[in-house]
Amino acid sequence: MRKNYIDNIRWLCILMLFPYHTFMIYNSFGENFYVKGQDIVATTAFIIATNDWFMPLLFAVAGVSSAYALQKRKSAEYIKERVYKLLIPFISGLLIIIPTQTYYAERFHNNYSGGYFYQYILFFTKETDLSGYTGGFTPGHLWFILYLFLISLLALPLMSLYKNSKRKLFSEKVSLLTLPLFFLFPLIMSPVLDIGGKSFGEFFAWFMLGYLLLANDIVVEKLNKNCLGLLAVSIILISIFVSLWLLWTHDIFRLPDIVYDIYKRFYAWILILTVIGLGSRYFNIRNKVTGYLAASSFPVYLFHQTVLIAVGFYVLSFADNIPVQMILIILITLILTYAVYEICRRIPGVRFLFGIKK
Repeated sequence: MRKNYIDNIRWLCILMLFPYHTFMIYNSFGENFYVKGQDIVATTAFIIATNDWFMPLLFAVAGVSSAYALQKRKSAEYIKERVYKLLIPFISGLLIIIPTQTYYAERFHNNYSGGYFYQYILFFTKETDLSGYTGGFTPGHLWFILYLFLISLLALPLMSLYKNSKRKLFSEKVSLLTLPLFFLFPLIMSPVLDIGGKSFGEFFAWFMLGYLLLANDIVVEKLNKNCLGLLAVSIILISIFVSLWLLWTHDIFRLPDIVYDIYKRFYAWILILTVIGLGSRYFNIRNKVTGYLAASSFPVYLFHQTVLIAVGFYVLSFADNIPVQMILIILITLILTYAVYEICRRIPGVRFLFGIKK
């Protein structure tokens, strides 16, 4: 039986990126962005409250999806699907989508007035810190797709071994009290290939936790029954985390780095368990709307940030009121992103390039 709540969690995460990346334009924690507005503490608090569990959730959900995919596909078929769905869209996005983001970054930060195609050359030749925030080469938000492709391939031998094993590690033995302790695996793996704050080892661990634990019906049933209690704990953990961040920004109190690292992985794992529990209990549905949003979630992820940066560039140039700016950026980006998706899914060659289902 298809786990509709997994699809629904995925597209909800993708939709949350629209306010998230809009708020990045106004972040106050010192990070630049492709286009930058005024520093706003309130919107930054949203970023702080979601940043440390949001991407781990997507990797964990991908691990769950892989578990179900391997139930009906052989390893060779799984690899082929990963190539078509992840690798080819990553390469296409890197060549076609991402340079537009740095084009607007060049215009916004460096007063670039040249043509797009000369800037396209700059994209591949200019010295860069890989963020692309002020121009130059960057994988942009497609780093997630590259990581997911590589993690899927590296995890495949482990997943196949576990799939064919008669002995299953996690079943009735995992209680709701011991389940939170699994946050230790991402914590331990976090130093492995940490590139620009994006640890390959840590995301590998989140993916495997999704495969081993969150695809287990017994575990999910426990989360389902206790989801409201988990929600209460999650709200408390987020509130504490944001409060600590506010104290730190005002030079009142700062957690030691080791305590911070432990806390953010722990509360990320609790948030993931909460979302899986709530999703399985209240959002295991499928209708025309959820079906459409699920089918479009991957290409919408591909397109959304480039559209958002272009929209943000123009909105910041003519709108002075900050709440109006935010509303316009989110709404216009939503409309244009889905319009781009609708156009692309009707063109066979383009559909192939961006991994869009017919």
